[in-house]
Amino acid sequence: MQTRAEELLAYLGLSERLTHKPAQLSGGEQQRVAVARALLNKPKIILADEPTGNLDSQNSEEMHLLFRQLRDDFNHTFLIATHSKELASICDRRLEMVDGHVLAS
Repeated sequence: MQTRAEELLAYLGLSERLTHKPAQLSGGEQQRVAVARALLNKPKIILADEPTGNLDSQNSEEMHLLFRQLRDDFNHTFLIATHSKELASICDRRLEMVDGHVLAS
């Protein structure tokens, strides 16, 4: 399991931060660690609730690109709940909820 974790962190560009504590990581690095944790057991579906909600615009954009790259490289399915129009715009399928009703878009 440790080898898999180290491989994922390397894939996500965090090899040099392996021994750092969470408080020593930037917000973007913390999000990438969370992604690595989600991928560790090779789930078929990854659920993400506002995955870029606390990130600045640059880190948000990088995370958006990362989701697509992970989908392509590892064939994972992401189910993402977000208010971000930018993130929603790059998704393969979008469902919108308005006043408690789900609308296909």
